[in-house]
Amino acid sequence: MCIFCSIVNKEIPSHCIYEDDTVFAFLDINPTAKGHTLVIPKEHCTSFLDCPATLRNHVFEVAQMLANRLEKQLNCDGINMLSNIHEAAGQSVEHFHVHLIPRYKGDTEIIHFHETKDIDFEELKRKLK
Repeated sequence: MCIFCSIVNKEIPSHCIYEDDTVFAFLDINPTAKGHTLVIPKEHCTSFLDCPATLRNHVFEVAQMLANRLEKQLNCDGINMLSNIHEAAGQSVEHFHVHLIPRYKGDTEIIHFHETKDIDFEELKRKLK
């Protein structure tokens, strides 16, 4: 069984900070920063890509509400919000989840985006339209 489904079913303890009929949010046990939170649908969806629109939208509504709460209560300077899709992108649990990671000026752990060279943007645009 999926570890996040086990957490939702209370088979594995968690530090829940929000719960409603369809969404569950808890503190990450291996946090990148104090307050690192995971927001998940209670219904098992493998990733953002297969989550039904209504449920996905509610996950993001809850994520927004919790990000505001984190910012206010923890006095952080910013928040990373991300959802990895598939192992190649860093998804380690195959259950759709959104990370909320409080950030503070002077943090040494940051997400880096690296420039990619030699892209044919016209060809790429044609493929993606």
